Amino acid sequence: MNAVAVAPAREHLRRTWYAFSRNGGSVVGLGIVVAIVLLTTFAPWLTPFPRHARAFTDFEHAGLPPGRPYALGTDTIGRDIFTRVVFGYRFSLLLGVVVLTAAVPTGVLLGLLAGYYRGWPETVIMRITDIFLSIPPLALALAIMAVLQPNLQNAMLAVSAMWWPWYTRLVYGLVSSLRTEGYVQAAQIVGASPAHILLREILPNCLPAVLTKMTLDMAFVILIGSSLSFLGLGVQPPDPDLGTMVADGAKYMPDLWWISVFPGLAILVVVLGFSLLGDGLRDVFGVEV
Repeated sequence: MNAVAVAPAREHLRRTWYAFSRNGGSVVGLGIVVAIVLLTTFAPWLTPFPRHARAFTDFEHAGLPPGRPYALGTDTIGRDIFTRVVFGYRFSLLLGVVVLTAAVPTGVLLGLLAGYYRGWPETVIMRITDIFLSIPPLALALAIMAVLQPNLQNAMLAVSAMWWPWYTRLVYGLVSSLRTEGYVQAAQIVGASPAHILLREILPNCLPAVLTKMTLDMAFVILIGSSLSFLGLGVQPPDPDLGTMVADGAKYMPDLWWISVFPGLAILVVVLGFSLLGDGLRDVFGVEV
């Protein structure tokens, strides 16, 4: 029985990977994401100067251009740019994971309720959602951060507060179309509870679109987080953050260009990786988000 059950699952996985791998950009995106995750996971052992990720000064080697032993050069107080970029990825990925972990369940739950139940639940939930969606995301985050102490935790809170409406809107549209499907009506006829219908019948059919959007949103969350840090409202020194590094290096352009350019390129690479990966998942699942 187990062998019989496993064989179709393996065949489905093989077909999914084949469809995914036909898009070269998707494979490149997956490679970028995996490489960044591994690099940040083993950062203390893979970076040449892990002490430079914290409070550290070495004025003797300050402002050195790219070369040996500092592959991407050093900043104005002698810290290795490459080491700080790798450790900066940690904060960017952490921000993305925490924000989506908080925003996605909230948005999906509200979208399920609004799409399945008609009447006042739909009206209340979707009008509140429309209010949040009418405010530019970065402007809302800046407004929240204006009354909070600038740090990583509050940045996560600010970005999470503006991200759930997008999932509410997405899931609401999906549920509104799925609630009239035959299998949903059949479950209603046999007396299945609303919780069973929502969680066991409808939600699994929404997951491909939600997963695809989560992958694409990782790029946007990291970009928003870097923007907050660039404005001094995110991760605070001496912790390394890509947005903060770009802001600090901009003061010394164009003479010490590497201090700002390489962290900026690092943001570009991680955003590109998640965007390509999300495009590949969208093609595989055949969804529009």
